[in-house]
Amino acid sequence: MGAPSGPETFNPWTVVNLVFHHLADQGLHPVLGEAGDPAGPAAELLRSFGIEPGRNDETVSSASVQDSLAEIRERMLGTPPS
Repeated sequence: MGAPSGPETFNPWTVVNLVFHHLADQGLHPVLGEAGDPAGPAAELLRSFGIEPGRNDETVSSASVQDSLAEIRERMLGTPPS
C-alpha cells in the first residue's frame, strides 16, 4: 500500500467521542468540559500519530454530540435529558 497522496486528516471530536465511550464502557465516569476543552489534547494526540486534525464542524455544542452525551449520561447515571 502506497503513501497517502496528501496529509491524512481526522476529526478530533471523533477521538473525544471514541475515548469517552470507551471509558464509559469500562465503568468509568468521564466528565466532558470540567477540565477544559478536550478537542485540543485530542488534536495533539492525532498529530503525535502523524495525522492532522481535520474537519471540526462537529463540536461539543453540535446537536449530534449533545444527543450522544445525553444518551451516555442517561445510560451511566440514569439522568434523563433536560
